Amino acid sequence: MTVKNSHADILERLQRIQQATREHRQAHGCGAYTFEDGYGLIDLVQSVRAMRVVELGTALGFTACCLAQGHESTHVDTVEADETHVRLARKNISDMGLAANITVHQGLFIDTLANLVPGYDVAFFDGFAPSIAVLDQVKDLLRNNGLLICANTSLADSEERQKLDRYFNNTDFWLMKTPIEHGQTRVCVKR
Repeated sequence: MTVKNSHADILERLQRIQQATREHRQAHGCGAYTFEDGYGLIDLVQSVRAMRVVELGTALGFTACCLAQGHESTHVDTVEADETHVRLARKNISDMGLAANITVHQGLFIDTLANLVPGYDVAFFDGFAPSIAVLDQVKDLLRNNGLLICANTSLADSEERQKLDRYFNNTDFWLMKTPIEHGQTRVCVKR
């Protein structure tokens, strides 16, 4: 007989991964920053009943595990270039009991996205500042009315931020929704 984890147990285990990510970044001086609004991600994937999710920027697996909370059948494809982060993410994902729900792809975003099959319900960008080229690939992978959640636009230089603002404000492609992570992470629906 299998025992279901309680909601409180899942949240506690997610918080442990988040804290481990902070400690890993401090110890290794790498770019494995942790996303600060896991609850916001969980709410979003549950609100759209996401079955297929693509994530760019796995770090140690915290957000992939959050995104997998959409539904018991939700599948997350997450992409990470750093070999150490991939190894640690796979362990954290396995420890959460989500290995069947999350596939960690090691590689560059642009290369890995080219090999994924369109039709995702949600896409989450949490790598370093997004590029228009990668966001275009993500847009092509999303189904109509799919949700794009995009962090780290503020990390782009001022010229690139202006391009990103124009990109997201293009109402031919996107309908902006209420942001999460204290307004730092954009949320939009693909038209």
